[in-house]
Amino acid sequence: MSIGPIIIISVIVIFILILIIRNIKIVPQAHAFVIERLGAYHATWETGLHLKTPFIDKISKKVSLKEQVVDFPPQPVITRDNVTMQIDTVVYFEITDPKLYTYGVERPLSAIENLTATTLRNIIGDLELDNTLTSRDTINDKIRMILDEATDAWGIRVIRVELKNILPPREIQEAMEKQMKAERERRARILDAEGEKRSQILVAEGLKESAILKADAVKEQKIREAQGEAEAILTVQKANADALRMLNEAVPSDRVIRLKSLEAFAKAADGKATKIIIPSDIQGLAGNITAIKELWKDDVK
Repeated sequence: MSIGPIIIISVIVIFILILIIRNIKIVPQAHAFVIERLGAYHATWETGLHLKTPFIDKISKKVSLKEQVVDFPPQPVITRDNVTMQIDTVVYFEITDPKLYTYGVERPLSAIENLTATTLRNIIGDLELDNTLTSRDTINDKIRMILDEATDAWGIRVIRVELKNILPPREIQEAMEKQMKAERERRARILDAEGEKRSQILVAEGLKESAILKADAVKEQKIREAQGEAEAILTVQKANADALRMLNEAVPSDRVIRLKSLEAFAKAADGKATKIIIPSDIQGLAGNITAIKELWKDDVK
């Protein structure tokens, strides 16, 4: 066998090997390849190793199955009260069907942008400026529902939509800033008034508590003085009662009683009294004492 045919066979084998190697495809994670065979849709390759038929199969589109984010430029919209403002949106979506995404619509991102703009104009057109500024969540949900329903035929699922910026006209912004400033000043005045009111209340409560404490102190002092006087009276009365009880228990004679009466008479006649009433028995006792003194003087002589 000559060398020429061997070389030809070797070249053919090498060519076939190169061709096979070049048609071995690996689909990475979270991706899908849409395959066409002779110009028509053939299959969708998932993650893994695949072999493409040379000259017959073609990778029509490589699709990412990850969640994607697209930021659309501001769109002019008009509210129900005829205020024109600029609103830009951010759309989060993912591709659920690579075949529909490839063949369902031409330029899917441009289609989503236009659909978002028209939907936004329709929703904002039914709202006034104040409602637009305070109803972002409601607007986001409405746009997401409409987009998700419309893009389902394109193999796209809209996860969420966010209004990134709402830019009203300059004069509206200035008016809103003045309104916010006036509102802040009003709240500051209210806080100052409430603080002053609270301060006056605290001062009044302090004076009230001070007066109550003083009154309680005076009351307590008077009560203690009255209790002291009462205890003194009770002590004197108890002493008198004890003296009488002891006197009764001793059974004093008439002489002792007369002697006590004389002692009482002496105390009463200490020079401070202006009038003295002497009982008859004491007068008799005094006469007896005088007679005794006269007899004693005669004996001495």
